[in-house]
Amino acid sequence: MNIPEPSMLLDEEIYSRQLYVLGPLAMERIQKAKVLLSGLKGLGAEVAKNLVLMGIGSLTLHDPHPTCWSDLAAQVFLSENDLEKNRADASQKHLAQLNEAVQVFVHTGDITEDLLLNFQVVVLTASKLEEQLKVGTLCHKHGICFVVADVRGLVGQLFCDFGEDFIVQDPTESEPLTAAIQHISQGSPGILTLRREDNRNSFCDGDLVTFSGIEGMVELNGCSPRPIHVQEDGSLEIGDTTTFSRYLHGGIIIEVKRSKTVIHEPLNIALHQPRMVAQNHQQAHRAHCLHQAFCALHKFQQLHGRLPQPWDHADAEIVVGLAQALEPLKGREEEPLDEALLRTIALSSAGDLSPMAAILGAVAAQEVLKAISRKFMPLDQWLYFDALDCLPEDSLPNPEDCAPRGCRYDGQIAVFGAGFQKKLSLQHYFLVGTGAIGCELLKDFALVGLGAGGCGGVTIADMDHVELSNLSRQFLFRTHDVGRPKAEVAAEAAQKLNPDLRVTPFIRSLDPTTEHIFGDNFFSNIDGVVAALDSFPARHYVAARCTHYLKPLLEAGTQGTWGSASVFIPHVTEVYSGPVSASASEDVPHPVCTGRYFPSTAEHSLQWARNEFEALFQLSAKTINQQACTSLADMDRQQILTLLRLGVLGQRPQTWQDCVVWALGQWQFCFHYGIIQLLKHFPPDKVLEDGTPFWSSPKQCPQPLEFDTNQDMHLLYVLAAANLYAQMHGIPGSSDQTALRELLKLPQPDPQHLSLIFTNNLELTWTSAEFGPEMLKKLQEALEVWDKFPPLKPLMFEKDDSNFHMDFVTAAASLRSQNYGIIPFNYSQSKRIVGQIIPAIATTTAAVAGLVGLELYKVVYGARPLSAFRHSYLHLAENNFMRWVPSAPATQMFNCLKWTSWDRLKVPAGQPERTLESLLAHLQVCPDPTLPPSPTQPGPVGI
Repeated sequence: MNIPEPSMLLDEEIYSRQLYVLGPLAMERIQKAKVLLSGLKGLGAEVAKNLVLMGIGSLTLHDPHPTCWSDLAAQVFLSENDLEKNRADASQKHLAQLNEAVQVFVHTGDITEDLLLNFQVVVLTASKLEEQLKVGTLCHKHGICFVVADVRGLVGQLFCDFGEDFIVQDPTESEPLTAAIQHISQGSPGILTLRREDNRNSFCDGDLVTFSGIEGMVELNGCSPRPIHVQEDGSLEIGDTTTFSRYLHGGIIIEVKRSKTVIHEPLNIALHQPRMVAQNHQQAHRAHCLHQAFCALHKFQQLHGRLPQPWDHADAEIVVGLAQALEPLKGREEEPLDEALLRTIALSSAGDLSPMAAILGAVAAQEVLKAISRKFMPLDQWLYFDALDCLPEDSLPNPEDCAPRGCRYDGQIAVFGAGFQKKLSLQHYFLVGTGAIGCELLKDFALVGLGAGGCGGVTIADMDHVELSNLSRQFLFRTHDVGRPKAEVAAEAAQKLNPDLRVTPFIRSLDPTTEHIFGDNFFSNIDGVVAALDSFPARHYVAARCTHYLKPLLEAGTQGTWGSASVFIPHVTEVYSGPVSASASEDVPHPVCTGRYFPSTAEHSLQWARNEFEALFQLSAKTINQQACTSLADMDRQQILTLLRLGVLGQRPQTWQDCVVWALGQWQFCFHYGIIQLLKHFPPDKVLEDGTPFWSSPKQCPQPLEFDTNQDMHLLYVLAAANLYAQMHGIPGSSDQTALRELLKLPQPDPQHLSLIFTNNLELTWTSAEFGPEMLKKLQEALEVWDKFPPLKPLMFEKDDSNFHMDFVTAAASLRSQNYGIIPFNYSQSKRIVGQIIPAIATTTAAVAGLVGLELYKVVYGARPLSAFRHSYLHLAENNFMRWVPSAPATQMFNCLKWTSWDRLKVPAGQPERTLESLLAHLQVCPDPTLPPSPTQPGPVGI
């Protein structure tokens, strides 16, 4: 089978959030990759979905089996119309529609050695052990990365073999550490001192580093990686610098990330001597039992030609016996297998559940990406996951209730029974947010049948519209949906997955402005809330509504390969108490004087650049357009200065060259003359009254820049500023950098607005009153002249790559950082911060949605103890997976009262409503509950 070469074009807008996770080099490798996936039940479909969304070069599907009823409970691409059709053939068209850049093929023959040679990675799901061993041996022989994934009911298994010498070039998700240099001594060893504000950077002994931008000791710039030794005071030994030039100033130290080599055993060896992901001995023993359970299930299937029947105790006892008869695993101490655990696995192993497929499919797809991109550490080598806590402890299902019905939920009924399926169908849930996680959740709702019968249903709310950048993660959306409301598109797509699902979309946010819609009547008619929101304030609001109305809340969030899922049950668990914001410092603006005159971090420079954009291209245009109702006397100095910078006292620009002249003037004002003016007020040698140098850390003494057309950031600033100024005035712009460079080499007229600012010697501390009446009069007259022209177009900042907004902010922030010797952000970092973009990837999204689905089973079942529920956390890049029991609600006490955040004050029957005054009076005299009541004291207030 010849697999065509994939396309190499990368749509950065579609993959923008994924690029922040993986980086361009990894994405380039992913786009070239060819993957073979065998097995298209629910788990295989999830692996395929994630790989196609993330943009692999080509995916070849293989599955010799026809679609059956039990597949439909977890396989998102199959329906009743596909029964008896080949699973791979039926899935191919739907997968191809997810991403036009990915080639999706179907292989109908056997998996042969010659076939395997076409692929970098081979994935087997729902396969027999004999096939796993055969294919695994061939893959190991030829250096092909090999992944096995399997799900049996509520337990899952994952195995990776990437060969005996697999090099991980970028093991972690973190960016390389960087820090600004204060001084470097000549000596052996040379001692490097960091600027005080950069001492927080956690360099470690043995880290490899290189250097950039050093003046004086230039021998270090771009040097081969050097090991460092961290001293007690935080300074760094960097090796022998005796023969180097004397250090003058500036420069940054940059961590060089080390590659790591992974050694994997082939399956035929690893099967009997497994290395497993486990946090402690208890987890390791449970994983050991699960490993033997899967081996016993394979043996049962080999002997009987089928899997155990749902909740068939005779079959289950055979599986337990087979597990106990297996040879002990090598390298492990003899420890009895947990018979009860083995039995429960066997009883529920016939099922196929959407949440389990989502979780294992996400982790498996992430391992495929690791194999392709060589980014992040792969598993070592086995992972076992179980969610047997979803089963009720008091009454397990019976075989009759779990027998196949010939319906789309047979795979789920095999685990939980038909009675529970009926209960699921009658639920009415509220999904807040239909972004990436929301789409995955809605898919799971459709597959499990939540609200798909009787008076059940799902209401969804989202005020956003589909964007191109959504398509790499939000799989319910297609290119033709861009611009449409997310809620509407998601509702339509979900109902196609399951025609019985009742979905009601609202193009609304859930906040105080919509409480007339989502109020008492609405919440009284729902059974629970699922939140898929990307901001903490929104989560807090939704959680507060759930607490108020005593509704269960399930919520999930992701950032890159980190993910979490949580459950909050009235009177059972704690209430939601997440952070107010993603970072307490991110939402707090920096002091104006710090950002404007004394920046010390790249964040300061970026905030200054963002403010520059708003002042020059948005607020000033609005001011000029509204000058008839704006008094200059009401403006502060900075507002008037911005109008002068805009060129109000001169002629309005008429040509592209006029805009270039203006932009060059802005460059000189901000990065040359403005710095000179600042240093006149605060000379480099200025000393405070207490003898402390004025320019001491964290303040950095700036240096003026000299404009140079050969410097990319200099040219980018002028190009972006000129185009934005042209857009404001309705003048055609230009993106021709070569022509701009030639234009700037010509003698340029001195911009009138710039000359005026400095000839009038505007001081840093002047106020608008000190411009004088004559100046204000001229400015008012100039505004009236400009008012006769068509109004200016205020530019609202957008993070697109084609409108020069981000170019301006990035260039301005970088030049500002150069003035002050600060390590600048690059374009990608600037866009992420200014655009408030959360790095995201389809695998993490699918995994947390699956974890929410598991908790949903428990909530719908009803009356479960605290020990049944789980909060979850995962970090796919570093193979961290944790689930733990939530905390119980904290109990508060005051005199005779005890309550939690879930409780409400209730007035006992027959008593009048209490006022706040009477309640406080009651609390003051409420007796000690350990003492006998007094007949003169008022009755208790129920809680």
